[in-house]
Amino acid sequence: MLKHLLIDNYALIEHLEIQPDSHLNVITGETGAGKSILRGALGLLAGNRADTKVLLNPDGKCVIEGTFDISTYNLKKIFEKEDVEYDSTCIIRRQIAPNGRSRAFINDMPVPLDSLKRIAVRLMDIHAQHDTMQLFSNDYQRNVLDLYANTKTLLEIYGQEFRQYRKIIKKYEELKNEEIRLRKEYDYNMHLLQELEKADLEKINKEELEQELERLENVDFIRTQMSIAFNSISDEEYSAENILREAVHALSKTQSFSPSFEALYNRLNSAMIEIQDISKEIEGESEQLVTDDETAGVVKQILSALYHLENKHNVNSSEELMAIRDEISDKVRKVENFDEDLKDLKEDIARSKSYLTDLANQLTEQRKSVVEDTQSQINYLLGELGMPNARFQIEITPIPLSPSGADLVEFWFSANKGISPQPLKDVASGGEFSRLMLCIKYRLAKHISLPTLVFDEIDTGISGEIALKMGKIIQDMSKTHQILIISHLPQIASQGSAHYYIYKDNSADRTVSRIKKLSDNDRVKEIAQMIGGSTPSTSTYNSAKELLQVK
Repeated sequence: MLKHLLIDNYALIEHLEIQPDSHLNVITGETGAGKSILRGALGLLAGNRADTKVLLNPDGKCVIEGTFDISTYNLKKIFEKEDVEYDSTCIIRRQIAPNGRSRAFINDMPVPLDSLKRIAVRLMDIHAQHDTMQLFSNDYQRNVLDLYANTKTLLEIYGQEFRQYRKIIKKYEELKNEEIRLRKEYDYNMHLLQELEKADLEKINKEELEQELERLENVDFIRTQMSIAFNSISDEEYSAENILREAVHALSKTQSFSPSFEALYNRLNSAMIEIQDISKEIEGESEQLVTDDETAGVVKQILSALYHLENKHNVNSSEELMAIRDEISDKVRKVENFDEDLKDLKEDIARSKSYLTDLANQLTEQRKSVVEDTQSQINYLLGELGMPNARFQIEITPIPLSPSGADLVEFWFSANKGISPQPLKDVASGGEFSRLMLCIKYRLAKHISLPTLVFDEIDTGISGEIALKMGKIIQDMSKTHQILIISHLPQIASQGSAHYYIYKDNSADRTVSRIKKLSDNDRVKEIAQMIGGSTPSTSTYNSAKELLQVK
């Protein structure tokens, strides 16, 4: 519900503030005073595009701000989805700078225009004869019928199942495409897999093999160096072993003189023993050194195959090759299992489609169950609004399963006797459209809580008793919904629970639009002037008073 509206520096409006009534707010005024300007300002709050041409003072900033009480609306999830802080009092603000930059705020948080639109549409429903075309949309028509039919719970169940159905189909299509791709690669992958499996990669230690090959290829050199080392330690007269033996013998004679001498002796003796052990190991290793061309050839062959595979797969280790082998193995196995996997998914699709079709049929039946009553009530209302020969009907045509069921819902309409109804978008004129929209909204108001309704030019082309009936319908809607209506008809203006008058103020250098809330006496005068012009007669005043008593 709109609790407060502020407009600064917009078109002819210098400054305007109103606190609308919670029921029916009527806005009247002289032609060109700014009634439609007010609707344009509300349109900016709803997310319409801004233009610097709307600035009254081109050097100043335009501000339009609406404060809404949304405590009775269930909108918290919408705010969370748009990442906007929720509060039961929602303040929407649009600012237009002189340079043309437009900004939107919700609860003082800057928001993208698209986010503003998605939230504002839950707060205001603006209708004008020429700029509200949503009723022509089949989606909107279906949504209206669903509200009449109370399909919300069933639609939620259907929607969940439809999303699951689409997921399974997508998975099937992805698997099918993957099958086509992998089958093309199957022979090549099999060749790669066999090649990698033949390499027996788990048994290969690249470092050990490279070291072994290097040893086998350098046996003579190693044997020579080992011989030099052995002779230097043990064989020659001045070998390390002989020199150490003499040193150990010498120190053995000093160990009794000091613990430190004894320690030196023990250390040198240990070194002597270590040298002897090393000498024996060198001798043993040398004896085992033999030239083995056959083993070297085998090692070379293994390493050559490994290098070839590494180069082929652009890796540097057998571990990486094993990972590639396992990946290729998965692809090969997948191809071999495709038929079974695709069969399972086909069965899942069939089961889901069967359940979905059953739900769609339930939706269709639920929609059809309210068609006759809905047509009858709207046709009755159209007759009340001066269209006794109008025919409104709802056509439901089967279509393939969609996110909202298996129905194409179309509103068909004929305004004249003897003319067959046609799809609404092809036949309704502006005035007819406005009255039909009012009838639909009136019916909807009996089923759900609507946002603040804003009507402009909805009373075009009617007068007299028809206008009075339209006023009663709107007044009846306002018992449970807030309505703002811009009107030029006294029959409708008289129904308001609050009456605002927009007028031009020429007292300063620049003409501006102003608004005031009319008192009871002012309302009588304004209604009388709407009936009889600027100088109404006594009888016209009496007619105005009579209208104001009609509620």
